[in-house]
Amino acid sequence: MLYSLLHESHRLFGYITVRSFLALFSSTLIIFILGNWFIEQVKKLSIGQYIREEGPEEHKKKAGTPTMGGLLIMIATLVPSLLWLDLKNTYVKIIILSSLYFGIIGFLDDFKKIRSGSNKGLKAKEKFFLQILGGIFIFFYLFVTHPSFTTISFPFFKEWVFSLGSFYLIIFLLAVVGSSNAVNLTDGLDGLAIGVTLFCVLAFSVLSYGAGNKIVSSYLQIPYIPGSGELAIFFASMVGACLGFLWFNCYPAQIFMGDTGSLMLGGSIGVGASIIKQEFLLPIIGGIFVLEALSVVLQVFSYQVFGKRIFLMSPLHHHFEKKNMVETKIVVRFWILSILFVLLGLTTLKLR
Repeated sequence: MLYSLLHESHRLFGYITVRSFLALFSSTLIIFILGNWFIEQVKKLSIGQYIREEGPEEHKKKAGTPTMGGLLIMIATLVPSLLWLDLKNTYVKIIILSSLYFGIIGFLDDFKKIRSGSNKGLKAKEKFFLQILGGIFIFFYLFVTHPSFTTISFPFFKEWVFSLGSFYLIIFLLAVVGSSNAVNLTDGLDGLAIGVTLFCVLAFSVLSYGAGNKIVSSYLQIPYIPGSGELAIFFASMVGACLGFLWFNCYPAQIFMGDTGSLMLGGSIGVGASIIKQEFLLPIIGGIFVLEALSVVLQVFSYQVFGKRIFLMSPLHHHFEKKNMVETKIVVRFWILSILFVLLGLTTLKLR
């Protein structure tokens, strides 16, 4: 939109790096401007968070905190994207539609919780069905427009590049649905999920730039995906949205993102990682998300099979809460680990 007008008048706006910084600052500014007003509107509508009964005792006092802040994150991500991205780019269209789709699933979940006056939103089966359905449509759209999309590459082994054809759908769904739900599970402490997501999307902004630049991709020996550099701008706008939202979501949180935000963020990361062919770096860079999701899987498996719990409570952050660790300490330590996971993931680029 704005990119098309400015690019014609000045070549400076053709650079992805310039537009990435503009998108980042725009999205942060949007949240700073709308943040307090949005929180007040949510309070007036009595849209507050419901806390599950079996949760840590400390969380009971958070009941009623304004939620659905994911709508604010979506606005702050998508508006700069519409302004600074090349909207003719197929990858841009699909990442924007994907973020909207997963955001809508989250919105339906949040809305159902508010309407029922409990912490019960969409059923797990309903949520998975909608996520998988959306993932299938996204896959086939990309498959038809970019047949090479089904190619996969492996960290550490530059020669290992394979085309899986329609079988790639399985890996794609694991990346998208898994990422979406993992961010959702991580969203349990003030500032935790949004902080970890911030580091994650910053890494994928850098990776997207590299994948879309022939010289950089050749130097780093990563797949060159023509046109994928525009995703660096999308992820930059998401970085700004996370940064701005963290201002209001840090302890004690003035607002929660809800499933609207977590599903939208996770789904977008999964789709973006798949487009730039870094599906196998996703579990490394998003290591905290993997640990959180894995803790839930192991807890359920252990209890159903052996009748015993591995953790005092899952997801993992609740386990440390049960061990009387202060919430802010858990969050900061998880941030530190997230940074280390991101650095580890980026380091693999030169170990090929």
